[in-house]
Amino acid sequence: MLSGISSGLSALNAIATRTQSTANNTANVNTDGFKKTRVTMVEAEPQGVTTNTQRVETPGPMIYEPIQEGQVLVEKSNVDLAEELPRMMIDRRAFQANIKTIQAQDDMLGSLLDIKS
Repeated sequence: MLSGISSGLSALNAIATRTQSTANNTANVNTDGFKKTRVTMVEAEPQGVTTNTQRVETPGPMIYEPIQEGQVLVEKSNVDLAEELPRMMIDRRAFQANIKTIQAQDDMLGSLLDIKS
């Protein structure tokens, strides 16, 4: 029984890590030269989920910006909001699903304890 709760909690922690990465990427969408991060979830042994965070080194768009001496070529952030916002919506649903899993495990454990007492 408790293994189900443990698995759900590890998934919630992994989703929270991925959400933090997405939030950081979104906050730095207008930061020159910023490189986004991606979090992948990996199955942990014997149960649960772990995360692997990697920095995405693809270059951002190059744009000319005016300075006093003329123009300079500046690399912008490689963050794409059209990619980040759907990821946040998916993470929200995954978070809700894992909370429901933990609640179901808690209800089953409560029923078992009621039967035993």
